[in-house]
Amino acid sequence: MEKVDDNQRRQELNTRLSRIEGQVRGIKQMITDERDCDDILIQISAIINSLKGFSKTIIRDHLSNKVVEELKNGNLETVDEIITLFTRID
Repeated sequence: MEKVDDNQRRQELNTRLSRIEGQVRGIKQMITDERDCDDILIQISAIINSLKGFSKTIIRDHLSNKVVEELKNGNLETVDEIITLFTRID
């Protein structure tokens, strides 16, 4: 598994969040412009998918970095923490 520089990863995540912010602003403008509901709903779907992708990236990074380190150090409580996390974000 390739280790990505933390600063580079943060920049990538911030870039993705900026795009999502732009999508939300786009919906606000669509409402102001009285665009069709179909167009707005398609944009909402795009935002939801963007957020899901963002979440998957956060989870992957968390599992491949922090969780792996904790398990290597013998901290098996980390498994319970991950299970709790997944039940909270579902």
